[in-house]
Amino acid sequence: MTFDPRQAFDLTGRVAMVTGGSRGLGRAIAFGLARAGADVVIASRKLEACEETATEIERETGREAIPIAAHVGKWSALDELVEQVYQRCGRLDVLVNNAGMSPVYDTLLDVSEELFDKVIGVNLKGPFRLSALVGARMAEAGGGSIINISSAAAVHPRPAVVPYAAAKAGLNAITVGFARALGPSVRVNAIMAGTFLTDISTSWDPAAFAERAKGFALERGGEPDEIVGMALYLASDASSYTTGAVLTVDGGQP
Repeated sequence: MTFDPRQAFDLTGRVAMVTGGSRGLGRAIAFGLARAGADVVIASRKLEACEETATEIERETGREAIPIAAHVGKWSALDELVEQVYQRCGRLDVLVNNAGMSPVYDTLLDVSEELFDKVIGVNLKGPFRLSALVGARMAEAGGGSIINISSAAAVHPRPAVVPYAAAKAGLNAITVGFARALGPSVRVNAIMAGTFLTDISTSWDPAAFAERAKGFALERGGEPDEIVGMALYLASDASSYTTGAVLTVDGGQP
């Protein structure tokens, strides 16, 4: 079979859901999938933010964008989220588990049980449950792609993000486990993202980050759109023989 990149990367007729899709990397990925032809569901805690992003996507791409308010850290809310998506769209071909959080703390002794549970809930428990619910339906329908947005912190944990790093390491593990459980029809992969210059980065000390970035091969942080190519690859038929993979997009961070 001859590889046709235009056909392989085309998502026309497919439906994708991006959690945490109203800002940061999730927003960039949602726009990218829509530009490739997919209708998209934008799921995040704040409905107004989801609605704003959905309106922008529809205006720019002409694809349908559906905003749904959901807290992925709440196990009991995820059945309802999935049900809403299937009732409104009839199908789901791509799930992007992007929603994440990493609250600031002073020292590890200051990490409360509540903070720890919240970080694990959003970054690991939610993707586990959503992948189980959606993956089962994808398998019944004959296929689909699940993409977990992990972090370089999973393999290079810094003191300021230990709970987050632990959750993302777990996300890498369930990526491989779900790939085996849901194969051969459903593919499950992860993007292990490095440091990206999203809205969160506006609070960083520019000089301190510039010094840290000197240790990256590309000597800079990534722009949100620079993760879209990998997400599109994993969402599309271009990655038909890729599953259980944790692929790094980090500008060559040590």
